[in-house]
Order: sequence, then C-alpha cells, then structure tokens
Amino acid sequence: MAASVFESHHLAKLFPTGELGRLFTDSAEMRALLIVEGALAKVQGELGLIPAESGAFLHRASMEIQIDPAGLAEATGANGVSIPAFLAAVRKALEAPEHAQYLHWGATSQDILDTALMLRLKQAVSLLQTNLKQHLLSIAQLSDKYQETSMPARTWGQHATPTSFGAVTAAWGQPLLALYREADEMRSAGFWVSLSGAAGTSSALGPKAAETRAALANALGLADPRHSWHGDRTPITRLAAWATRLNNALAKMGQELSELTMTGIAEVTLGNSGGSSTMPQKQNPVAAGVICALAAQANGLNSTLQSAAAHAHQRDGAAWISEWITLPQLILGAGAALHHAKELSSSLSPNADAMLAALNAGKGLIYAEALSFALAEIMPRPEAQKAVKELCKQVAETGQELSDLAAAAYPDLAIAEIFTPTEALGAAPEVARAFAKAVQAL
Repeated sequence: MAASVFESHHLAKLFPTGELGRLFTDSAEMRALLIVEGALAKVQGELGLIPAESGAFLHRASMEIQIDPAGLAEATGANGVSIPAFLAAVRKALEAPEHAQYLHWGATSQDILDTALMLRLKQAVSLLQTNLKQHLLSIAQLSDKYQETSMPARTWGQHATPTSFGAVTAAWGQPLLALYREADEMRSAGFWVSLSGAAGTSSALGPKAAETRAALANALGLADPRHSWHGDRTPITRLAAWATRLNNALAKMGQELSELTMTGIAEVTLGNSGGSSTMPQKQNPVAAGVICALAAQANGLNSTLQSAAAHAHQRDGAAWISEWITLPQLILGAGAALHHAKELSSSLSPNADAMLAALNAGKGLIYAEALSFALAEIMPRPEAQKAVKELCKQVAETGQELSDLAAAAYPDLAIAEIFTPTEALGAAPEVARAFAKAVQAL
C-alpha cells in the first residue's frame, strides 16, 4: 500500500484527482514560490523599496529558472522549512549577486510559503467548483425528470411516507448548491496574501509595508487581509471546513445509492459498478463506497487541522506543520469524491417499477399517515390516529391490505385517492422543480 492513495499508480483510478493532483506536487510548489518571490520583487522595485532594475530582473528570472525540490531536502530537514534552502538555490541559479541580494526583501519564510499555498488553493477551488457545477447540473436533470417518480421515503432506515426520486436527488444537491455559492465568495476574498515579516510587525518592510502588501495582493490576484495572519488561520480553516462539508454532502448521495442498490431492492441502477473476483453476479456500488470512505477520512483530517488552528504567539512551527500534513489530503479527497459523484449522477437511473413495488410491498402501511389525516376531517385528530393504529394492527394480524380494511371501516372515504402514490407526494415535486430551476440559474 502506498503512503498516500493519491500517489499510488494502481489506485489512481479509484482515487482520481486529475488536474487537482498536479497542484499538490513539489514542482507546483516550487513554481508557486518563484511566482511569489518574483511578484514581490517587482512591486518593491516599482515602489522604490529596492532598485527598479533589480525588481524587474528578479521578476523576469523567476519565470525562467528551475529549482530542484530534491536539492532542498537536506537543509529543509535541519531548518524545518524549505525557504532558506530555496532562496540559496534561487540566488545560485540567478548568477547575479547584485540583484539577488534584493530577493525576499523584508519577507519571512511563512509569508512566501503561505502566499504560494494561497495561489494553489485558489486554483484548486476553481477546479472543484467547475466539477461541482457539472455534478449539480446532472442532479438537476434528475430532479426535473423524476419529480413525480414515486418511491418510499425512509426515516430511521424504514419506509415512512411516499416521496419522489426527484425530491431525493434535490436533497443531495441542496447543500452542494450552497457550497458552490460559498466557493464564489472564497475565490473573491478568501485567499489572502501574506507579507508581515519575521514576527508579523512588517518592521523590515518600512513605512510602505501596507502599500507593498496591497500591491503584492493585486499582482497575484489574492485578497489583502490588511493584517498579519501568521497566527490567524482563517483562510485555511474556512477552506478545510468547506471541503469537509463537500465530502459529507457527497457521502449522503453515496450512502443512499449504496442502500438503494441492495439485493432485493435495486430501486436505482448505477451506470458504472464494480465486479467481484469470485461472484459473477455481483455489481458492487464501488464509487458510492469510495465517496463514503473519503468523507470519513475528511472528517478526521479536518478535526486534526481545526485542532491545530490555535497558533501560539506570533509564529507557531508545530501547528503550521500540521497544515502541511492534512490539508493536501483533505482537498485531494474532496476532488476524488467529486469525480466519482459526477460520474454517478450523469449515469444513474431510477428503477420506477422497483420503486412502485417497494411502495406496495408493505400492505399499504406507507399510507397510514395520509389515512389518519383523511379521517381527521370527520373525527378529532387523536381519534383518527387511534383508529389508524388499530387498522395497522389488523394488517399485521390478518395480512390484509390497509386500503381494504379502511374501505370496509369507512366506506365514505376516497380510498383510491388516499392510496395513490402520486397523490401522497405532498411538496416533493415542487421541491424537485425548485432545485432544478435554481441550478439552471447558475
């Protein structure tokens, strides 16, 4: 087993990350670090904090040189952070000491690492949001198409009252729709530039510290928090919580699909299922299971990350390192889960006959609530409930249909209407339509 399922060759299709995975590599980090250092030099040159010629040179060179991540390992192991070795490697590659002396001017390691991370995380959220929209569109199509396809609703795992498959899929999608909208907010203001110096006071940056930070934020397309966030991990914890909620929302669909494809039920057919090594008849809901497993992992990782969010004093090495260990796995897990969910939502289909059979399998008991409200129109509500409970007891004792017993006991009731699935759907079709309309408006 590989140290990470996201780096395993034989598990690559089980935990696919695609373009997202390429953002969490050593080479992607080196490139992001160079971009930040180059942009910092450029804005400092323009503001007169360093010679303009050096600023332009460093900015141009940052887009051309290559840094070998492996070459940083020895020093990083000793320093606990890669920036000192990274800067030494960059200065060597520049071969221009007259300009290289102005590299990293007034910044600290955490400024550069955190800002470079923000660049990659903003890209990651953009990729996740793109896939999330595709998934939402597929769910919306299901909600609209099957808004009146009746099936049993479940509470506590048992049949409760009728609902529609369109309402079920809308319930999968509603939290995802909220997460999609939150992603817009994060992308516009949730990814911060960091430029506060050794202890968050910006002392080495001089009187133009705030102006430099704002200019760097603008150059990199990040937000200016207008304060030091070395010990304020809001951008990290917010994103981690968002990714965890995404995993959990997807897991709702995964869990329910696993149950709806059980032997003897099969109310839903999955477009892609897995086979067994020994049982030819098996078609396992593999993707749904992976989604649920990734949600369990996400909750554990998020707990670790949130627990480490109380950074001590102005800089906290241990708490900071906890983010490096957990955050990439959390984001990649969200990406893999979303990939599977998107594939499922675009290929699954309900088995309307099986759903109807499930509705009819319980001797009509699923309509007991509807019957009690119909009786409440001709007698007090408590008496109506008591009467229906007695009829349900007779169903269990005699094996007769609830509708037959109710018709015999109350011949004036519109029994056919009460015991018709589409008549018992309540607001389910409306819920499905409203969700589909909201997604189509994105």
